[in-house]
Amino acid sequence: MTADGVELEHRVLQVPEGLAGERVDSALARLLGLSRTRASELVAEGLVTLDGQPPAKSDRVLPGSILEASIPAPRRAVVVATEVEGMAIVFQDDDIVVVDKPVGVAAHPSVGWSGPTVLDHLAGVGIRISTSGAPERQGIVHRLDVGTSGLMAVAKSEHAYTVLKQAFRDRSVEKTYHALVQGHPDPHTGTIDAPIARHPRHDFKFTVKDGGRESVTHYDTLEAHRFASLLTINLETGRTHQIRVHMSAVHHPCVGDLMYGADPTLAKRVGLDRQWLHAKGLAFAHPRTGERVEFSSEYPADLVHALEVVRTVDDNPLPR
Repeated sequence: MTADGVELEHRVLQVPEGLAGERVDSALARLLGLSRTRASELVAEGLVTLDGQPPAKSDRVLPGSILEASIPAPRRAVVVATEVEGMAIVFQDDDIVVVDKPVGVAAHPSVGWSGPTVLDHLAGVGIRISTSGAPERQGIVHRLDVGTSGLMAVAKSEHAYTVLKQAFRDRSVEKTYHALVQGHPDPHTGTIDAPIARHPRHDFKFTVKDGGRESVTHYDTLEAHRFASLLTINLETGRTHQIRVHMSAVHHPCVGDLMYGADPTLAKRVGLDRQWLHAKGLAFAHPRTGERVEFSSEYPADLVHALEVVRTVDDNPLPR
C-alpha cells in the first residue's frame, strides 16, 4: 500500500534466456503481459528495480537478472449518473433505448477516460438498463468511438441484451454510416475486405494486418466534390475503428481523422477537430416482437458546416 492509499502487487521475475538483451520496458511488458507503454510508466514511476537498482527503461537485461515490480491495482471504471449535454433519446420501450450520441461522449466508462458516457446519461435521466455484461458496460450491445456521433442502441431488459448481442454476432443488424473522406474512392462503389488488428507500435490504434480479425466494409459514393467524397457505409463486421482503418488503408481517410492520416490543413479549413463520421441509420428486429425497427439521425452542426465548406469549393477556392 502506497502513501496515497493505492494497493500494490509485488512481483519478482527472473529474466529467461529468451529475453537476453531486451530493453527493461520490453522485457517487463512480455513477462507481465502489459503494454510496453504501461511497462515504461512503471519504470518512470520508480516502481521497478533490476538486480536491486532502479533502471532506465532503455537498459538491457541479462539472463538470470532479477526484475522486481510493484504494480498498482487496476483502477475501476464506474458509471456516474449525470445528464450529458446534447444527448437525445430517440426511442425507448421496456426492452431497448436508442440514443443519438454527440461527439466527445464514450459509450461506457473505462479506465483512462474521464469524460461523459452514454451510460452516465441514461443513469442521470433515470433509465434503468440491463445488468448483463461487465459492471461498467452493462446493457451495451455495440459501441461508437468517442469522436463518432450518431445512433447507438442499449438493452434495458436481460432478454433484449441476449437477443441483440446475438443479432450483432450474426450480422443481422443494419448499421449505416455516412463518412466524408478525402479524395475519390475508385471504384465509387465497392467493398473493403481486409483483416484488422491492433497496431504494433501504438496502443490505441488499429491497422490492416494479416492474421487480424475478419473485417468487411461496403461503401457507395453519395456525393463527389473537388477534395472529398461523401460516402454511405454499411458494416458486415463491427471492429474497433473499422471504417477509419479501412478508409485510411485505401488512401481515403475520413476528413479530420488525424490519427489515421487525414490532411491537417484540410481539417482546419473545414473546421473539424474530429473525424467526419456519423452513425446515420440503425435497423434490426425488435428483440421481443421480432418486428423490424428503423432509426435515423441527422448530421450534427460541425459535420454540416464541414460538408457545406467542401461543397462550396467546387466553384470557389477553400477559405483560408
